[in-house]
Amino acid sequence: MGAIMEIRTARLLLRPFTLQDAVEVRRLADDKAIAANALAIPFPYEMGMAEEWIAKHPEWRARGEQIIFAVVLKPEMHLLGALGLDDQPAPSKRGIGILDRPRALGPGLCVRSRRGGDAARVRNARPAPGARGLLTRNQASARVLEKAGMAHEGTRRHHVRHWNEFEDVEEYGILRVDYEKLSRPTD
Repeated sequence: MGAIMEIRTARLLLRPFTLQDAVEVRRLADDKAIAANALAIPFPYEMGMAEEWIAKHPEWRARGEQIIFAVVLKPEMHLLGALGLDDQPAPSKRGIGILDRPRALGPGLCVRSRRGGDAARVRNARPAPGARGLLTRNQASARVLEKAGMAHEGTRRHHVRHWNEFEDVEEYGILRVDYEKLSRPTD
């Protein structure tokens, strides 16, 4: 799949993670409010987990499974979180995910990172429809997915075990025809 590219927008830099990001990744992931709404973040997020996660990125990218970008706010170059593009088992579905500090993002930044001008190049790395599952209580992320053009497709009851309890997962998706309409340049 080659080297991961950097993508620059007016407010964001999307770039590969480096081991220097591990301290900030751990700080973000060890925030109980963030981990409570995330399907795949253990809590507490222990020492070494961030380094292990970052070290796996090249392997996942090489196998064509997942590309993960560090989302950095300019001009401060402050790490906000991660934007992941990953293949799902069904060949017609791809997933996107983001871990972020909601208070730091400001209105609309999440949606722009998925739909805005230069970010279209991110989608071109995986030109396919999207699918995403999230915990039912994560209504903020549900609104972001809907604003990004995805539709609620259903609820999978007690689908995951999260922090020793079974929880419902809301499934969101977008059809190829709708995705292609969103991907067209508007200017």
